[in-house]
Amino acid sequence: MVRSAKLLSFLLAGSALTLAAGVANAQELTPVSFGTNWLAEAEHGGFYQAVADGTYERYGLDVTIVQGGPQSPGRPMLLTGQIDFYMSGNMLGPIFAAAENIPVIEVAAIFQKDPQVLMAHPGVGVETFEDLANLPVIFMGADGFATYFQWMKVAFEGFSDDQYRPYTFNPAPFIADPMSAQQGYITAEPFAVEREGGFEPLLFLLADHGFTTPNTLIETTPEYLAANPEIVQAFVEASIIGWYNYLYGDNAAANELIKTDNPEMTDEQIAFTIDKLKEYGLIDSGIALEQGIGCIDATQVMSFYESMVEAGVVPANIDVTTLFTTEFVCAGVGMELKP
Repeated sequence: MVRSAKLLSFLLAGSALTLAAGVANAQELTPVSFGTNWLAEAEHGGFYQAVADGTYERYGLDVTIVQGGPQSPGRPMLLTGQIDFYMSGNMLGPIFAAAENIPVIEVAAIFQKDPQVLMAHPGVGVETFEDLANLPVIFMGADGFATYFQWMKVAFEGFSDDQYRPYTFNPAPFIADPMSAQQGYITAEPFAVEREGGFEPLLFLLADHGFTTPNTLIETTPEYLAANPEIVQAFVEASIIGWYNYLYGDNAAANELIKTDNPEMTDEQIAFTIDKLKEYGLIDSGIALEQGIGCIDATQVMSFYESMVEAGVVPANIDVTTLFTTEFVCAGVGMELKP
C-alpha cells in the first residue's frame, strides 16, 4: 500500500500522505534506523524534519537517526545490519565499495550537487576557478587530494601536486596566507572563515565546474532492498517530503532536534547552511526541478564516473548502473509542497 502512494501522488497533492496515514493507523510502526555520516547539522535537516513533524510516522515508520562523526563506522554498521540505511557522501563511496566487492546500493540522491568548495582570498587576482592554479598553496585533506584534485589536474591546466598542503580542519593557515586556497563544504567552512578571519572568502563550488557527482545519498544493501522494498519506498518518500518541508516550510522543530543531538551547533550556523543550500541549488536543482528532490540522474552519474576513470581515481571495470536504482525516486513526490 505504501508503494501505491507513489502513484497516487501524481494525481492528487497530499493523497500519498493520506494513504500512508491509513497504513500507519492500521498497523504498528516499523522500526527503521538511519545512520548519518557526520554530527547533526542542517545538511541533515530534511531527515530531522521528517522525524519532528511526524512524516515518518505517517508513512508507518519509527525512524531513529544514528548520529555519525569523525570516526563513525557508518557503512560497516550498514553491512552488519546495525542500521538499515546510511547517508553516504558522493558517488565515490559506492564506486570504491564496488571495487572491493562490498554490496551497497543507492536509492536516492538528496543533493544534486556535491557541496565541496575551494575558497580563496578576495583581492589577490583570483577571479575564476582556473585562477586557483596560480596560487602556490591549496590546503586539502588527503581524500580530496586523492580524488577531486586528481580530476582538477586533468580537467584544467596548471594545477600541480606542489600546491598541496594538508588541511587539518583548522582555517587559521588559510586565513593567514592570502596567496592560498582551502577546501571545505560550502555550507560550513566559509562560515568559520567569515567569523574567524573577518572577511568573506571567494567560493568556487566544484560542482559548478564539472565535478558532477550527486551527494547525500540514501544507501542500503541489496539484501535489505530485496527483502523490504515497501520500507525502502516509505523511507525514501518520507525523507523527500521532509526535505521539502525543511527547505520551504517551518523547520524550527527540526533545528531543535539537530541542536539536541549536537549541542555545539548554533542557530547562526544553521541559518548560514540553509542559505547556502538554497543559494547554490545543492538540493533543488537540475533533474530535481522536474522530477523531485532525491532523483538520481543516471546520465550525471555516468559522466562523473567517466571523469574519475580519466583522472585515474577509480578503476575502469565497474558497472556503475548496478550501484543505484531510480525505482524509488524521480516521481515528483512532495513537489506540491514547494511554494
